[in-house]
Amino acid sequence: MGVAAGDAQPQFHVLAVDDSVIDRKLIEKLLKTSSYQVTAVDSVSKALDFLGLLNEEDDERNSEFASVSLIITDYSMPGMTGYDLLRKIKNSTSLKDIPVVMMSSENIPSRINRCLEEGAEEFFLKPVQLSDVSKLKPHLMEEKSKEIPGRCSSSSQQQCFGPASSICI
Repeated sequence: MGVAAGDAQPQFHVLAVDDSVIDRKLIEKLLKTSSYQVTAVDSVSKALDFLGLLNEEDDERNSEFASVSLIITDYSMPGMTGYDLLRKIKNSTSLKDIPVVMMSSENIPSRINRCLEEGAEEFFLKPVQLSDVSKLKPHLMEEKSKEIPGRCSSSSQQQCFGPASSICI
């Protein structure tokens, strides 16, 4: 029994960062329901360690972490915040193209705008819902389209489907 070519879905790997065990379990369940592979950690330092960014000089060895398709992080956490994580990702030469989505239970427009200006793809208000998770897919498709030059540039309004976004409409 084979799987029809049209049924094969790419397995996107999402790194979820939240200090709240309840919020972390919720986002993990929502992402898994949508067929994402999920790695969940409870702090920015664990996320940086997972990504190989805990030490500044580690940035050059991060190609092995390119399997992370997207990072979703809480804004408010003890120690380093999700905003700190966003800035470290966007300042990393090897990880800056990974889409980052911020979450917060606080609706503070200046905070939301600052995160979006620093390169966050989305800002979700908690509790995150399945409708929010559906907003992640275009960012994952955009990232995949960057893999092959000349295929569905992210600035175009086309939607990309298929392996490495080889089919554009």
